[in-house]
Amino acid sequence: MDWNKTKTIFIIVFSVMNIFLYWLYLDRQMGVDNMQVIPKISLEDTLKLEEVTYNPIPFMKKEVSYLSAHIATFSEEDLKNLSNQSFVLIENSRLLSHMKKQVSVKDEKDEFDFDDFLVRYVLKGSSYELWEIDEENQRATFFQRVKNETIFHSPNAMLVIHWDDDEAVTHYEQSMLDDFVSFNHKKDLMSQDDAVGSLVTRGYLKQGSTVMQVKSGYSTLVQLTETQVFAPTWNIQVKLRDGTIENYFINAIEGKVIEFQSNMLEEQTE
Repeated sequence: MDWNKTKTIFIIVFSVMNIFLYWLYLDRQMGVDNMQVIPKISLEDTLKLEEVTYNPIPFMKKEVSYLSAHIATFSEEDLKNLSNQSFVLIENSRLLSHMKKQVSVKDEKDEFDFDDFLVRYVLKGSSYELWEIDEENQRATFFQRVKNETIFHSPNAMLVIHWDDDEAVTHYEQSMLDDFVSFNHKKDLMSQDDAVGSLVTRGYLKQGSTVMQVKSGYSTLVQLTETQVFAPTWNIQVKLRDGTIENYFINAIEGKVIEFQSNMLEEQTE
């Protein structure tokens, strides 16, 4: 075998290959240099494009953490100071109470007012916040609050009050969380504007809708038998052109849209 000839052939082949690779490199660089950078559309332009009305909210960047809690159990000792009602405990973590005498859900102006009822007849009633009044089904739903934040749609942190045709409370159902602990691992909080913009770009907000408010709270991230983990969450309340109110929820750390199970409330109130 002529090694000198073979060596020459290898040199030529590698030289051609190097030239080819260098040409590919130059071609790619020219393509990158000529590529037009697509500017990021501002929130204002996005809202205008989708005809969504929203007033941006000043935001100071801050760190938040996840939250854990235990499902609370009710005892006779807890309930002994609550008058005018009889109780049934379901697995000690769900309380069903029936009123003995009528207690109205309306005030002197014929408007719904539950404040006095919560204080007088519900264990730790002041820690619950009104979420929805369903006049057709004669019930009001309340969510538990912790650290001034609402726990959205957790069946283990909910109060539902029912009334009759005379607008008097007939019974209520209650569940509660306790032993709240914040995780030490801090995460950056998504801004309200980013949360609204995310909903718009993903097509959740309908054209012509108006963002009424953006409210912070928590939603269930992990649910175990006795313990739950909650993530900081933005609740975005939107009013449609026809006046309908819709609520959207976004994990304020991960940016994921949260869709609660539609049967969650029905299961709690049956």
